[in-house]
Amino acid sequence: MISAPKNTTTKRIFVAATRQNQGKTTTSLGLFGGMKKFSPHVGYIKPIGQRFVQIEGQKIDEDSVLFDSVYDLDVPIGAISPVAIDGRMTRWYLDNPGRKLEHLIDLICRAFDRAAFNKDYIIIEGSGHAGVGSVFDLSNAAIARILGAKAIIVSEGGIGSPVDEIAMNKALFDQFGVEVIGAIINKVLPEKLDLIREYAGKGLERLGIPLLGCLPLRKRLQAPTFSQVVKEINGRWLNGAEHGMTERILRVVIGAMTAKGVVDYIQPGVLIITPGDREDVLFSAIASANISKKQVVSGIILTRNILPHPKLMDLISMTEIPVVICSEESYTVASKINNMTVKTQPTDEDKIPIIQEIVAEHTDMERIRDAFTEGKPNRK
Repeated sequence: MISAPKNTTTKRIFVAATRQNQGKTTTSLGLFGGMKKFSPHVGYIKPIGQRFVQIEGQKIDEDSVLFDSVYDLDVPIGAISPVAIDGRMTRWYLDNPGRKLEHLIDLICRAFDRAAFNKDYIIIEGSGHAGVGSVFDLSNAAIARILGAKAIIVSEGGIGSPVDEIAMNKALFDQFGVEVIGAIINKVLPEKLDLIREYAGKGLERLGIPLLGCLPLRKRLQAPTFSQVVKEINGRWLNGAEHGMTERILRVVIGAMTAKGVVDYIQPGVLIITPGDREDVLFSAIASANISKKQVVSGIILTRNILPHPKLMDLISMTEIPVVICSEESYTVASKINNMTVKTQPTDEDKIPIIQEIVAEHTDMERIRDAFTEGKPNRK
């Protein structure tokens, strides 16, 4: 017999997205904080994770580590990340259909009961859109049904595409008998907030889906730290690692212009990409650092493995300018940075308050609370 959670009192909010990197984790972080307005007893679980780290011999989803770090969940880490899936498990299941399903459901239900113990609300973070996990018979929609949750669907800014994609996801939740509380549209350009709120709201209303909120795009939330950039380009630190690891990269400038042109871009938040033989560009940064006696740029990447003259390196070492070297061309490096997927990390102390503020200010938390007025989980 397939297991079911023993907990019948906690109100369960299942957060899904229409596709990858739409802001599901960001939204979940904000919703967790927002629900604390109604009760101090809020829990979190990510039943199935696909990106994980090893903690005490267990595969733990990265988002679960993030939540535990931010909110100090006071629950064993394994109880908020019970199942980690990799490609090998998927192939194993397809070769042995059904044999592992009951075991996985049992793990999830036992973990849920522990994560939800004495909680008034629990945020259940899905692993993508409603259909993710169907390959091993545990889609997000199926898990939401098993856990008796009601769903919120997160999509990205726009009108036509978000409405279409939200409708498609709702159809699968409907098929599994899971009520969709509403939708949240994320990463909306601030100048288009009113437009999206009005017309996406009308489009969703025609489908019977409430628009719970439109979250404005904030550049800092999309910006990587310099340490994330260094990992992406396989760079090697030459200077200022201690100072530069957590620098937030808000703008990338390729040092193909004259040193006079570069001066206008020497400011915090800027990353300069230049070959090591562009000594005029490096001198400009060094001079600015010596004059101002404070941070001038968030980092410099030297490309094509070209080191500056040793005397110039000595001058750089006398500053706190974060400098890294890598093997690739400047434009290749810039392209890699611009295409990075930036995940929120436990060390992103500057981002967490912004996330909490955006979701609290732009989401109808009362409507989410009121979806549970009967106090009964959805079990159609």
